[in-house]
Amino acid sequence: MTTATTTGRLTPFLLVNLATLLSATGNGITIVALPWLVLQQTGRATDAAIVAGAATLPLLLSSLFSGTVVDRFGRKPTSLVSDLLSALSVALIPISAATVGLSLPLIAALAALGAAFDPAGISAREAMLPAATKAAGWRLDRANSLYEANYNVAYLIGPGVGGVLIATVGPVNTLWVTAVCFGGSLATIAFLHLDGAGVPDHDTRPSSMWSGTLEGLKFVWRNRLLRTLALVDMALVALYMPVESVLFPVHFTELGQPAQLGWVLMAMSIGGVAGALAYGSLAVRVSRRTMMLVAVAVLGLCMVGMAFLPPLWVTLTLAVLIGLVYGPVGPIANYAMQTRSPEHMRGRVVGVMTSTAYAAGPLGYLLAGPMIDAVGLRATFFALALPVCVLALVCVALPSLRQLDD
Repeated sequence: MTTATTTGRLTPFLLVNLATLLSATGNGITIVALPWLVLQQTGRATDAAIVAGAATLPLLLSSLFSGTVVDRFGRKPTSLVSDLLSALSVALIPISAATVGLSLPLIAALAALGAAFDPAGISAREAMLPAATKAAGWRLDRANSLYEANYNVAYLIGPGVGGVLIATVGPVNTLWVTAVCFGGSLATIAFLHLDGAGVPDHDTRPSSMWSGTLEGLKFVWRNRLLRTLALVDMALVALYMPVESVLFPVHFTELGQPAQLGWVLMAMSIGGVAGALAYGSLAVRVSRRTMMLVAVAVLGLCMVGMAFLPPLWVTLTLAVLIGLVYGPVGPIANYAMQTRSPEHMRGRVVGVMTSTAYAAGPLGYLLAGPMIDAVGLRATFFALALPVCVLALVCVALPSLRQLDD
């Protein structure tokens, strides 16, 4: 009887994590497959950056409004519709390749369409996490630790599977697997029964998409801690994401080693899994601010090391280290959002925080591609790595980060 009761209490938490695993695995495959598809067709880093930017730009607007969608229409319904539309949009790429053919504008348009639906599903599942944690009877730190570790497992599986599939069936057919992953996430959430996951009460719903989004923006901006985390995250995304989505694909394309690109991304995820899992225990012994400062500093130093384009084993070691120290950052940000947002606004707070990270992504992609073509891969790497080291010093002086331990 006790075992059955415990399993029943854990079921919502397990389903939320399984859906996250499937959805993020699909996105992890896409991270490898789309740049490879473009580079295979044109061989130009600028084109790969254009597609990466096209896939990221819609994330800014869609993630900004996605939280309002979640708070207005409900967490479970939003997750279901998001997964369905994501699966259909990704499937359009191999369908187009088999019918009308693929061009750079078409790939960019379909990448943008697919990316537009992701944030709503992410915000919906993350907004359900506190209720699932309460049902399981766990601490938020423990639940956030496992949730982010699960997310990193997805990006461990996705790029690795993507690299292998590209080498065997090609980048176009690889995207069918992404569509299947989104379908699996949809089916998982369909079985979820959780308090607060349905359509919200009329009194707590935002009156309109625009007013609800403005309320979320104002709430985050007026909270010093959330505002600081959002701005730091914006800078890190702009400087680091081009490394995974543009610089490494260019580097390993030149080497003719698609599998090695998957290995490097897998190494980061391995470290991320370990770091996120460790957070559950570290949170009661080490201050969250200290973990945040260490993460930014080590990220900058590792990026400088990668800029020398060292042998593969060195790059893999640095990738694991990045994941290890950065693993706790996701749980820390989740904790800040969960403990500082009212229940009826949680979707909007998650959406706004997510959108600020996406805001800087397109700029980083669009600068990285032309810079590689103009000054070379190594110089571009240093141009992205050194500002991260400067940001680490700035974070030490930010008093608002001390509120992480209030």
